[in-house]
Amino acid sequence: MANCITKHIPNTITCCNLVSGCIATSWAFGGNFKMALLFIIIGAVFDFFDGMSARLLHVSSEIGKELDSLADVVTFGVAPSTMVFTWLHWPAYPAMMECCRSWFPYVAFVIAAFSALRLAKFNLDTRQSTSFIGLPTPANALFWGSLLAGGGTRLEHLSWGLPLVLVMICLSCWILISEIPMFALKFKQWGWHGNEVKYIFILTCIPLLIFLGIAAFAVIITWYVILSIYVSSRSAK
Repeated sequence: MANCITKHIPNTITCCNLVSGCIATSWAFGGNFKMALLFIIIGAVFDFFDGMSARLLHVSSEIGKELDSLADVVTFGVAPSTMVFTWLHWPAYPAMMECCRSWFPYVAFVIAAFSALRLAKFNLDTRQSTSFIGLPTPANALFWGSLLAGGGTRLEHLSWGLPLVLVMICLSCWILISEIPMFALKFKQWGWHGNEVKYIFILTCIPLLIFLGIAAFAVIITWYVILSIYVSSRSAK
């Protein structure tokens, strides 16, 4: 009986991630970006613990891997896409684009498509056991959730806010499936040597969280990408 219950614990946690993503999506459609971001973060917590519980309980399964990807598509693909979709209804459009206002926001769901592609690649890529190739979907979701929850209103009133968001949509989709190596915050040992980049990243994130609040995650993810590119370029020399 105990084994029967134990083997379902990871999948139950994964389903909690999926439900969190659905709730985040519903808040996003309603324009409440702070609540949408909250449930994306809750989903990310569940996403962290489902894999950990599967390893600890020795109950990893193929169905668990598939379910995890499906949940991640919703929480880290559909939910942030819906936030962008809702936001794209708000800003003023140039006169030449005003006729596109009713359908143009659907461009946001390209983020969901590229997130699904990123997850499919991750499942088949054996190079990503200790680091990442391309931006992880939870990081991308946190970027968009933080940007719109913390600065969506400001962006709406900027004359260049709309083109900036469109550029960022294209850029984030590209980074998701790019071949850019990105470090993971996994520690084999706690010493400074070999972990310099990770410690520098963590230490620089602290003041950002203190002074920027919700919007800090967007800056942190941007800093993570820049630092990863710098490290990979140094390693290539």
